[in-house]
Order: sequence, then structure tokens, then C-alpha cells
Amino acid sequence: MARQAEIRRAPHAQMTAQALETQAGLLPYALMAFAVSLPIFVWAGGHAPNAAWMSAAFVTFAVAWGMFYAVVNWLKEPAAQDLARRARVQLMGGLLWATATAQLAGFADGAGPVRETLLMISLAAGIMCLVFTAPWLPALLIVGPAAVAGPLAFLTLRQDNPDATHLAWGGTALAFALGFLVNRMLRRQYELAAEREGLAAERAEQAEAARRLARSKSDLVATLSDEIRNGLTGVAHVLAAAAGRGGRAAPSREQLAAGLDAVNELLSVLNTTLDAETAEAGRLTVEPQPTDVLAIARDLVLAHRPQASAKGLEIALHMDADLASGPAGAAIADPARVRQVLGALIGNAVKFTLRGRVEVRVTLPAAGRLAVEVADTGPGLSEDELALAFQPFQRIRRTSAGSPGAGLGLTLARQLATLMGGELRAHSAAGVGSCFTLELPWQADAVAPRPAAADQGQIGDPAERPRLRVLIAEDDSLAAASLRNGLEQLGHKVAQAADGHRAVELTRVCDFDVLMIAASAASDGPAVMSRIRGLEGAAGRTPMIALIGGDPDEAEVGLAAGASAILRKPFSMPALARALADALAVRACANDREVA
Repeated sequence: MARQAEIRRAPHAQMTAQALETQAGLLPYALMAFAVSLPIFVWAGGHAPNAAWMSAAFVTFAVAWGMFYAVVNWLKEPAAQDLARRARVQLMGGLLWATATAQLAGFADGAGPVRETLLMISLAAGIMCLVFTAPWLPALLIVGPAAVAGPLAFLTLRQDNPDATHLAWGGTALAFALGFLVNRMLRRQYELAAEREGLAAERAEQAEAARRLARSKSDLVATLSDEIRNGLTGVAHVLAAAAGRGGRAAPSREQLAAGLDAVNELLSVLNTTLDAETAEAGRLTVEPQPTDVLAIARDLVLAHRPQASAKGLEIALHMDADLASGPAGAAIADPARVRQVLGALIGNAVKFTLRGRVEVRVTLPAAGRLAVEVADTGPGLSEDELALAFQPFQRIRRTSAGSPGAGLGLTLARQLATLMGGELRAHSAAGVGSCFTLELPWQADAVAPRPAAADQGQIGDPAERPRLRVLIAEDDSLAAASLRNGLEQLGHKVAQAADGHRAVELTRVCDFDVLMIAASAASDGPAVMSRIRGLEGAAGRTPMIALIGGDPDEAEVGLAAGASAILRKPFSMPALARALADALAVRACANDREVA
């Protein structure tokens, strides 16, 4: 895969590598050609009067031949994989032969009666150098002229036979023309080869992506099968007892609590899985805004305190003194996603810690950054286990045996942190504990909104909260009944519309505080919300909550149609409370703008 990526990133380097490979493939034949030509030169040189010079020429030739043979062997070594070094070595090898050719031409110039014959043989040797450098353009432009320069210079300076000189120049020009033609043809072949390898690399990556997707889907099905079966089995037992089937008595409070826990765990697994699949498809979005991370951390610590106390754990929240005094500034993040990430980290710490404590620390480690550390005294993880914990659908058997979950929480948390411009880090030691750090952007001049109406949706004593008038427009009878029950538990009054047209008419004539309308693709919810936003007066400004499934496109459609907040089905009570608070906060902000 690294080789394929290199091919796509550097096609020019790939073409150079192919040219050098082609030239290297010709080098043994070059040695063979010079070895065959040497006896002819020796025979002709035997008639020359300058025997000492001839001996020196042969020594130079032998040295060049030996060094060139060493270069051929070096090209088989791992060091030859360095493209720049290999190019230099092959150029130097070519210039070495050019020097030997020039030395032979110098000997031939003083060879007396056989001068012209030996010079033409030397020129032939230079043209052979030119032929063997044709695959690589830099070698053709540098080594080729250097190889033929010596014989041509001696032939031109003293022209005993002008016709032979003209023939030499003409032959050299023709050799260069053929060399450039061959080089152009080979370069085209290199381009096609590089393109073919790039396409092969792309196809291999697509095949690997398809295999990863298939593995992911297989893991998803296997994980959800176990979690859904386990969760629904517990719920089925409770419902069977409640229905009195098989002569069973009514379920106890403990059975009901266990069934409720099973349902909540199942909902958490499904929501996390849907978000992880959305992130895998590249459609997971965040909406960064000034966020009170400290308040979110405080709420989550309070929410997990009963579970921690039941296990005998101490859970505490610590913060920098500057943050505790309430300085100006806020983290820039998506509040819902911050709650999701910190909820997963704190939930894991409480779930897997058997004794000791869980600490949540909020600090300002550097300028422009806010960090939330979740530390525990749990079983801890080794380096390999920690790396595995961030892989999708991977669970650490040593620590998570018997605990529900899909193995997606940390994977999704890291993706969300990255999308918000932050980072999720972790360090751990087996037998000591773990510390997960969520780091987010921080702006000293930002102000996190604290809506006055935000408490109206919180769970607590209904007598202490205003009662909202809520209209529900939901086609699914089971979802509508569940929603009505949740709203009534929060102490609100609920009305239900039979269809979208009825919802518009009721909104026109009645004074509702919140509208909750299904925005799924199969319903006319978006059109209904658009019609309501078109109503005159206060009715057209009524806060609306879009009820969606798992598709993020439904959220975009609902917001585009005028929804003030989003609530995904199936919902939990905290999620319902937050959706009501968000919708009422939008109305409060709008009223503030009108007063201003």
C-alpha cells in the first residue's frame, strides 16, 4: 500500500525510477559490447608506433571496466533504492566510460597510419555509450555528448580525410536523433506504466475499502445481534411477568429496574452504532458554538453519582481556580456532542472501576485550549490493549467480560473530538488505572449561553416547574404513546393531532408552548412545519421539535423546515428534557431580540 501511494504522489519520480531500471538492465550488455570490441581495438592498435601509450590506454580501459562492473553489482544492493543516489551513481558510471573513450581517442590520434581507423573505432565506442544512455534523458544529454566529444574533436582538429570527418559527424547526429526518438518512446511507455500502476493501486485500495466495509458490517451485525438479544430477553421476562403469563406473579421493583437498565443499555448501543455508521460514511456533523463544558461535566458527574455510590466508588469533579471563579470564556464545541463524549468517558470509568475513585478534572493547559480529564483507579490497560480499545467493534476481554456494549464508544468519541477541532488522548497502566483527556478549543472572549428556560425540561419535582402545553403530531402510535408518557412524567399537558393538517389547524387556534412533529422521510412532517412557520402572529413562532430516526439527513430537513430542536427516536428521558430546553431557549433568544 505504501508503494501504491508513492506511485500516485510522485509520478515523475516513478518515471525516473523506471528509466534507471531500464538503463540498468542494459548495463550488462554494455559490458559485453565493450568486451567484444576490445580485441578489435587491440588488433588495430598493434600496428601503432606508440606502444607505451597503448598500454596506458588498455590499463585505463581495464580500470573503467572493473569499476563499471562494481557499479552493476552495487545496483543490486538495498542502498540503490535511494533514487537520487542511484541517479548520481549511474551518471558517474557513464562519465567513467566517456573518459575511457576520450583516452582511447587520444591514443588513436598518435597512432600514425592507423590513426583514422582507431579514431573511428573510438567514435563507435562513444556512440555505443550514447545508445546505452538513451532510456534516461539526463544521461543521454550528459554522458552521450561527453562520450563522442573526444573522437570528434581529434577528427575535426586534424582532418587527414575530410570525408571520414563528415561521415563521423553525420553518423553521430543520426545516433543522437535515434537516441532521442527511442527516449521519447520509452518515456511514453513509462507514463503508461505509471498510470497503470496508479489505477491498480486505486483498485486495490477500493477492494481493501470494500473488505473493511464488509468486515465492519459483519462486526456490526454480530455485535447488535448479541446486544439486542440480551436486552430484549430481559425486557421480555419483565413484560411476561407483568402480563401474568405462565402463572407468574407481577414483576418486582428490582425486575422492573433491571428491565429498564437493559432497555437503556440497548438504546445506548443502538444510538452509538448509528452515530458510528454515520461517521464512517462521512456524514456526521457538529455545530461548534460557545459551550459551558464545566456545567456539562458537573451534570454528568451528578448523573453518575448514584451508580458510583452503589459500587462504593467515590466520584468527584475538580477544576482550575480560574474556571471555578467564573472567568470570561468558553469552549467552542457542539454541546450535545461534548455531552455524548464525556458521558461515554465517565460512564466507562464508572462501569469498569471496581474500587477506588473516579475523578473529572477541568483545566486550561495552554492558551486557546480547554482539557477535561477523566481518571479512574480501574483495571487499566496495556499499550496494546489501549490501542485496541480505540478500534471499532473491539473490546478488551480482560476488563469488559460480562459488560454490555458494542465496542464503538471510544472510536466515536475520538471522531467527535476531531470534528470539533479537539483531540481525545489516553494513557493507562495495567493494574493502576486510566486517564482519558478530551481537549477542545477555548476562546477567552466567548460567552456560553445560559437560557433562563433551560430548567423547564429537567427531570425533578413536577410541582416546581411550569407546566407546558405540548402538541404531538406522530404517525407511529407506539412512539406517540411513549412520548406522551414521557411528557406527562415531566408534568406537562399533552395534546395529539391525528395528522399534519389537524396539527396546523390546532396550532392556528390554540396556544401551545411546544410542538413535536415527526420529520421522517415517510411522513409529511417537514411540509407541516413549513406551513406552521407560515402562520401569522405568535402561532408561526411556536417552538418546534423535529422527531427523527437515525438518518442525519432527516435532522437537516427538519431544521431547514423551521425546527427549533431535534429529538431522535427512540428517546430517553434526559434527551427529551434537553430537547424541550433547547426549543424553549430558541424562543427566549428570539424574544430577547424583539425586545431589543
